[in-house]
Amino acid sequence: MTGKASSPSTGFIYLDHAATTPMAGEVLSAMAPSLSRDFGNPNSLHQAGRAARRAVENARTQVARLLKAQPHQIVFTPSGTAADNLALKGAAWARRDQGRHLITTRIEHHAVLDACRWLERQGFEVTYLPVDGYGLIEPGAVEAALRPETIVVSIMAANNEVGTLLPIAQIGELLKNHPAWFHTDAVQVAGHLPLDVDAWAVDLLSMSAHKFYGPKGVGALYVRDEVELEPLMHGGGQERGTQSGTEDVAGIVGMGAAAALAEQTLAERQTHMTDLRDHLIQGVLKSVSAVRLTGHPTLRLPGLASFCFEGISGESLLLTLDMHGVCVSTGSACTSGRLDPSHVLLAMGIPTALANGSVRMSLGRDTTPDEIDRVLELLPAAVAQVRALGR
Repeated sequence: MTGKASSPSTGFIYLDHAATTPMAGEVLSAMAPSLSRDFGNPNSLHQAGRAARRAVENARTQVARLLKAQPHQIVFTPSGTAADNLALKGAAWARRDQGRHLITTRIEHHAVLDACRWLERQGFEVTYLPVDGYGLIEPGAVEAALRPETIVVSIMAANNEVGTLLPIAQIGELLKNHPAWFHTDAVQVAGHLPLDVDAWAVDLLSMSAHKFYGPKGVGALYVRDEVELEPLMHGGGQERGTQSGTEDVAGIVGMGAAAALAEQTLAERQTHMTDLRDHLIQGVLKSVSAVRLTGHPTLRLPGLASFCFEGISGESLLLTLDMHGVCVSTGSACTSGRLDPSHVLLAMGIPTALANGSVRMSLGRDTTPDEIDRVLELLPAAVAQVRALGR
């Protein structure tokens, strides 16, 4: 692969790219001037400020191009979570006089689910749609849940735990005849699959830089022209009045560079990770007994494979693999400290005992066939070891 990412360390196999990716060398180089000589406040009128503003606006253009959007439609945020919160809370408060009903699914990231629960405490009503055993939702279910007072529909583009791709374009098409604003959490998709906000007919789209080889601490929200959001923060009125506070110029520049890099290498990256993902899935299902692939078998993210292993704890297998130099996850990194079974797997109808044996393996652009072969060599013995210990 071109433009090899800088590795966080050496001597281990990193299969947790859905949690975060290593920053690309090109991104780090692009950020360097803003971390040193180009230190100006982009809201200042002098030459140092103007240089910083140019850097921010160049990055805005780069992110917009990745989404096939216009630069003025991109709002930079501190994270993907912040983008989700701004989209949901900002839209709900802006439209509260038109209705107080929202629609989402039971498998959303907690940034969406917890924002919806907060809105419920403020007097809004939320419909949480069920999914099938693959984590898919029928567009017709969204249509059936619509009411005249529905103001926001939020459906994720791809599930972060099992990788299933949801039918965003079809849902967007049916919502064209309804006044509800359509939001999608595309954090796992941006930089890995083609995106087109008009083809998807979305009004709001969230993304996060560190999921596609950019820096942590910066995200973005696409906001269609007709959408006016109630700000969650007040002050200087930056970012269309939604994100008051001096912009993180270096982080924004890094996100722009990561977006430009993704646009240049998207097809190559997608093919590479899909081939290795399929090799990994086939190898696991062939070499390990009593294991179940979770998520849709084909409609899934190119670099994500998630399994439930019977008779073990996912945490125990994670720690065993870690001792052998393999980094994986038990699900969403944002909830890895929780002991409860995955809300995603339970919503898909997977029994609690089996859901507790969940392990997610997510590949990156620099993952190699040799690394996948090494994992397939280690995994059967690791599973057998954990099962023998009864944990």
